[in-house]
Amino acid sequence: MKFKLIYPKWAKLARQTEFHLPPHGPVVFAAALPDSVDIDFVDENLEEIDFDEPVDFVGISMMLTVQVKRGWQIADIYRKKGIKVIFGGIATMLHAEETMQHADSVFLGEAESRMEAVLEDFRKNRLKPCYNYIDDRPDIGLVGPARRDILNRSLYNYKGVQMVDLVHASRGCRFNCYPCAVSYLGGREFRPRPIDRAIEEMAGIDNNRLFIVDNSLAQNTQWELDLFREMIPLKKKWCSHPIEDKPEVLDLAARAGAWYVYQAVFDTSDYIRERIKRYHDHGIGVEGTILLGLDKHTEDSIKKLIDFLLEIELDLAEFTVLTPFPHTRAFAELDGQGRILTYDWDKYSADRVVYQPKHMSPKKLQELLDYAWNSFYADEPQKMKMVKLFQQVVRKEMEDNTYQPRDRRMAGQAFGRTIRP
Repeated sequence: MKFKLIYPKWAKLARQTEFHLPPHGPVVFAAALPDSVDIDFVDENLEEIDFDEPVDFVGISMMLTVQVKRGWQIADIYRKKGIKVIFGGIATMLHAEETMQHADSVFLGEAESRMEAVLEDFRKNRLKPCYNYIDDRPDIGLVGPARRDILNRSLYNYKGVQMVDLVHASRGCRFNCYPCAVSYLGGREFRPRPIDRAIEEMAGIDNNRLFIVDNSLAQNTQWELDLFREMIPLKKKWCSHPIEDKPEVLDLAARAGAWYVYQAVFDTSDYIRERIKRYHDHGIGVEGTILLGLDKHTEDSIKKLIDFLLEIELDLAEFTVLTPFPHTRAFAELDGQGRILTYDWDKYSADRVVYQPKHMSPKKLQELLDYAWNSFYADEPQKMKMVKLFQQVVRKEMEDNTYQPRDRRMAGQAFGRTIRP
């Protein structure tokens, strides 16, 4: 069977650097397919889809809400040709009812141990409109190494600089944050993979730089300590979402190769100031993820927050506006209050205001988003800050002899200056 797996294109944030990471969802899904399936993967962000190429079955993997309308368009083209289409992925789960109108089938939930039955239904022409396993999650121990072999590796670099590979060591999240859908997608129970299996996968990735995409590593102290301890011999360099704010955890994370973290900065408290300092004290960089437009935000408080970000010396910052994605507390609240202004999913890009803020007009919040980007990067452009963060990983790699000199030359070309460790 020839199975064409497609990752629809999507528009990046207006201020983001134009590089693309290898997508995680498709390669994890591909690992759940039997070896007998011939997988042809297309990342439409980097390659064109050949709609005339012979194929038996099409799968469309959607991670982001801004991918869904393009995913539907792709499915409509194939279905007009008489080719059956199945959807899966995070955004499919968030937009299941609408997606079913463009699909022969939708798969909701985690795919491990499930796909043999789905493919048997396809072969017997009895494909179900929906396979719903959202509340019936497979044993986390079944999660094997992702099928990175389906990727065209040459596409995932930025002007010659090797991008990170994505990997996960757990699923689920015990937190239930206001703008986040993870409690719906993966459940409120923290489900760590067996550490030996996660380590085996990391060791097998032919890339020294990883992005551990777990929702948060700060879920279980003993698990973090055990994971980081086992990661030390790998000599990988990695970024992640938050690490627990405990000295012993941060120390082991640094020894395990922590490069930088994505850390939400939600207020101007001394705790946040010290939290960032503790990361830096352990040699771990910080990219602040800054969400604007919460109900507590006023124009004045947002401007004070930006001033605070400059004081605490973040390595990078990424600014977004609150976006009420389906199946989040934010959506339930704002939709219930009649404050959502549009359900055009192409506008749910996290850099466009799609709801009525509490203390200002949508136009003013949009202006403040621009103000945040412009103010934070006024004295030092984003690319220069990226250079400094890249220098950190170069130094770490040189210290343990895992550095590839080719990146040094190409990074200088990419960012407009020479990298000097």
